[in-house]
Amino acid sequence: MSTAAAVDREPLLELRGVRKVYGSGTAAFEALRGIDLTIQEGEFVAIMGPSGSGKSTVMNILGCLDSPTSGSYLFRGVHVEQMSRRQRALLRRHYLGFVFQGFNLLARTSALENVELPLLYRGEPARARHEEARAAIASVGLSGWEGHTPSELSGGQQQRVAIARAIVSRPALLLADEPTGNLDTHRSREIMGLLSALNREKGITILLVTHEPDMAHSAQRIVHFVDGVVDSDVPNGAVH
Repeated sequence: MSTAAAVDREPLLELRGVRKVYGSGTAAFEALRGIDLTIQEGEFVAIMGPSGSGKSTVMNILGCLDSPTSGSYLFRGVHVEQMSRRQRALLRRHYLGFVFQGFNLLARTSALENVELPLLYRGEPARARHEEARAAIASVGLSGWEGHTPSELSGGQQQRVAIARAIVSRPALLLADEPTGNLDTHRSREIMGLLSALNREKGITILLVTHEPDMAHSAQRIVHFVDGVVDSDVPNGAVH
């Protein structure tokens, strides 16, 4: 994405002076200390940092799983921190997709049924759910595996199912929290290649939290957190 294009368009999301404090009094811990972050539609951004740097806290706020203590979170220009709990839930359901380190698949449920879940929560009819879930599974390279349960799939295949579940509702933003943390090097590269393809070919905005530099190099930007602040935010010269 060119700088000129980024300037002309409203950001997908923006954090302005976001602070997050846990506890109170002498036990208070400031996890975020005035974060400013802007992400445009279609970007692939990696967030890195040591344990306790604030990267997971930012992910939770952006995913509407937590709220900032102060500051603003804007999603397509709308102040998320001013939304009700129900409004934030609707934002999650219709605009956000999540991929986690632990896959979080239902153990006794087929890959197809796992991928259908977000559509079920949205009240879509069964026929539409089946068609969209099959298409999502095909997009992650698992056609023919729809009837298999997680125990019948490898770790890499399980993560592909989790990614299909995250994108089946066509989210504006995909939040991936250490998605390769439980995978070996070969399968980790496969998953990062898949995420890059989804970003490039489908235009899905991706925010990746990772502690692995090799995985972060798939992103267009790398934002490094230290002690609750943004230490650096630079383009990734390895991506063309």
